[in-house]
Amino acid sequence: MLTTGQIAKDLSATLIGSAAVTIARLDALDAADGATLSFIRSEKFFSAWTTGRAGAAFIPGKLVKDGRLPAELAFDQTTRALIVVPEPDLAMTTIAGLMNPPPTPPAPGVHATAVIHPTAKIDATATVGPCCTVGEGSVVGANSVLIANVSVGAKVNIGRLCVLHPHVAIYDRSVIGDGVTLHASVTIGADGFGYRPGERGLVKLPHHGNVVLGDNVEIGANSCIDRARFGSTVIGEGTKIDNLVQIGHNGRIGKHCVICGCTGLAGSVTVGDGVQIGGGVGIGDNLTIGRGAKIAGRASVMNDVAEGTTVAGYPAMPGKDYLRILGAMKKAAGLS
Repeated sequence: MLTTGQIAKDLSATLIGSAAVTIARLDALDAADGATLSFIRSEKFFSAWTTGRAGAAFIPGKLVKDGRLPAELAFDQTTRALIVVPEPDLAMTTIAGLMNPPPTPPAPGVHATAVIHPTAKIDATATVGPCCTVGEGSVVGANSVLIANVSVGAKVNIGRLCVLHPHVAIYDRSVIGDGVTLHASVTIGADGFGYRPGERGLVKLPHHGNVVLGDNVEIGANSCIDRARFGSTVIGEGTKIDNLVQIGHNGRIGKHCVICGCTGLAGSVTVGDGVQIGGGVGIGDNLTIGRGAKIAGRASVMNDVAEGTTVAGYPAMPGKDYLRILGAMKKAAGLS
């Protein structure tokens, strides 16, 4: 547990109110009690603070004018506190880390039930947990952890400080960078989806390539990254992928992208650095999404997206155009 005074000191933040409020947990304002630290993002949270029971809350500096609180935020400063920070979400993340430190990593070594090919190389500081398998010629780097039931194929290279959660499957020849986190049931390197009509039905196209994940990539549960037909499917450094995402064969995803849940990218899609893709988006094959572009949730992308633009809708179009069309439809229907 921490006090509001300690929290303000640790964050070099301004404290308004009591420095003696003891914080035992973090939660939203509507679920808070006197030992809860919460947050105020904007004016719409003011009433929840004044009528609620939270012992303390973070508030962004932009809402505190010349060091004075808005009148709507009046509270008993002998029993409660507000902590002024640049960004409440980041401050909550920092304090959550102090209050809930990560669990102690498992001891290095190979569990008795794991199956390791004689030619595989497991670093002495790595951990291979129960019922994991590591194939011929594969490498598991320093301080990496395969938690349980992880399947690693042949000639796979797993870097340093990786965490592979239960039931992750990594197919042959995949390359996993340093600091990668793969959540439960992620599949890396399954065959791409490619068929051609033949005399006796569909003929499967072989996929001889692999998957390469850059450093510090994180991939959510049940997501799938397909191997390339030729060459590599690449996920760039620092990119974060949500649960239930499909990346097709020969995709090339840039650095520090965000791809939200239930999104599907068809084969040979190129995504530039820093792109943000909302949930449930579909992107057609062989398209290019320019650096820094944003794609709104549920959009259906059928054409290239220019660098730095925002698109939305079905089919995806510039965001302003989409809003104009919605407005015109509402007006035509007599809803506005």
